[in-house]
Amino acid sequence: MTQVTTKVMTAHVPLSLADRVDQMAARLERSRGWIVKQALSAWVAQEEERDRLTLEALSDVDADRVVDHRMVDAWAQSLGTDQSLPIPR
Repeated sequence: MTQVTTKVMTAHVPLSLADRVDQMAARLERSRGWIVKQALSAWVAQEEERDRLTLEALSDVDADRVVDHRMVDAWAQSLGTDQSLPIPR
């Protein structure tokens, strides 16, 4: 079995959040640390994906792959009407 090197991190959290973590840990029969690691891993993955999508969007802007705001607004305003416009491209 491979041993993972770890680092202790400390955070001050509101008591109500700490209580909810404790309740979740008890319900799942896991440690508080396991719950926190799962939550932190999910948050880091989410932020990395957000960064990736932001860079992708900025690249699209740089390459002039954009849709005019007026076209998007007209399309959005047409939704739910008898004359919905096609999705702007």
